[in-house]
Amino acid sequence: MITGVSLVTLYVTDQDEAKKFYVDTLGFVEGTDVTMGDGFRWVTIMHPDHSELEVTLMKPGPPLDADMAEAIRRALASGTMGGFGLTTTDCRKTYDELRAKGVEFTQPPAERPYGVEAVMRDNSGNWLVLVEKREFTGEDFPH
Repeated sequence: MITGVSLVTLYVTDQDEAKKFYVDTLGFVEGTDVTMGDGFRWVTIMHPDHSELEVTLMKPGPPLDADMAEAIRRALASGTMGGFGLTTTDCRKTYDELRAKGVEFTQPPAERPYGVEAVMRDNSGNWLVLVEKREFTGEDFPH
C-alpha cells in the first residue's frame, strides 16, 4: 500500500549552486549529499517542516539518455522547465522578502480564484509557483 510521496526530482544545472539557493535563499535544509560510483552525486534538500519529502537536485545525465539530458538542459537554459509549488501564508510579503534576496520573479503576486500566486525562477531556470492558498470551488473559475 502506498502511504505517501517521499522523493521528487528537480533537474538543475549546478548541484552546489542549486543547494545553496534552496538552503540559503529559500530556507530548505540539506538532506543527503553523497558521491556514488562513476562520479554520480546524490543531493537532496527538504523543507524543515516536511522532512518526509525530499527533493533530489539532479544534473541532467545518466541514467537519462543523451537526447533527453540535452532536452532538459535546453529547457533549463530557456527558463521553461517546470519545478514545483510552494505555499506561504502571505504571498506578497514572501515575494518582497525573496526579491530583496535577489530571486527573479516572472510574475508578481496576483489574485487567483485559489489564492494569491507569484511565479519565480530558481538559479537553474526552473519556475516555481508561490501560493497563498484560499478555499475555492469550480464555480470560482470562469466558464
